[in-house]
Amino acid sequence: MAHNDLILAAAESHTWEGVNPWAVGVITLLILLGLLGALVAFGAGREHS
Repeated sequence: MAHNDLILAAAESHTWEGVNPWAVGVITLLILLGLLGALVAFGAGREHS
C-alpha cells in the first residue's frame, strides 16, 4: 500500500511543465526561415552551372 500512496502523491503534485511548445515552434520556424533567406540571398548572385 505504501507504493500506491507514493504514486498518488507523485501524480497529484504540481510540477513545472517546461518550455511552452508554441515558443519552441516559433523560434524554430524563425531560425529555419532565416537560414532559408540566407540561402536564397547567397545563391541569388551565382550563375547556374
